Amino acid sequence: MISVIIPTYREPEVLDLCLKSCIEGQTNRNEIIVVVDGFYEENKEVLYKYQDDISVLDLKQNQGLARATNLGVYNASNDLILIVNDDNVFPLEWDTRLESQYRPGAVYTPNQIEPTPSIFSQFVIKNFGRTPEDFDLNSFRQFEISNSKMKQSIEGSTLPIFMSKKDYLRVGGWDESYPGSWVVDCEFFMKCNLNEIGSIRLYNIAFYHFVSIGTKTQERMQESSIKEQQCHHYFLYKWGGFMKRDPQTNQVLV
Repeated sequence: MISVIIPTYREPEVLDLCLKSCIEGQTNRNEIIVVVDGFYEENKEVLYKYQDDISVLDLKQNQGLARATNLGVYNASNDLILIVNDDNVFPLEWDTRLESQYRPGAVYTPNQIEPTPSIFSQFVIKNFGRTPEDFDLNSFRQFEISNSKMKQSIEGSTLPIFMSKKDYLRVGGWDESYPGSWVVDCEFFMKCNLNEIGSIRLYNIAFYHFVSIGTKTQERMQESSIKEQQCHHYFLYKWGGFMKRDPQTNQVLV
């Protein structure tokens, strides 16, 4: 059994599709923890809709993605955990397909399908919809199954994250001292590698990712840009160099 951790903020439309695909797509009845990182009222209708299938961790006020993710993991009942963004769509039989590939001592990254070109060359580019309203769930499911391959590579380092809760805690989870959500996930994979927890990408399964679906005002975009720069400089302060990626493996380097 798997404990799924889904941090969410204020995008109830994507959360609705995320939960629908998660629940419909599972073979077993897994633990699904939705961590509401503030703005509970905006998500209340969706949470009520799936109340029989999920557990809700209400943080009352916004505490940031790193804190929300860690608290979700701390509350997980199973040792196998799957951390998923709320703007992801689950494929069919996602749980048994992940479990069939799992071996201890590794962090696994299911591949992703995105509607627009990505910095990650391993991603599959196929547009099944740019918003939940126009998303073609059935076509995505059919394509995802037909495109799957029994293949693994050492090119992990992106969400979703599938691994042992013990290994997650052993490397300290996500660093909550960053001023925003940027860089934190990249640093997490670097810490895994430093602790000899290999990063493995799975090609027998793929999640859909909408990519920057939230509508931002110019003010919010400017604020995000400032926060991102602050995160990169905090990484510099902490590790003594700016974050870099190996272009071949996606591994995070200093």
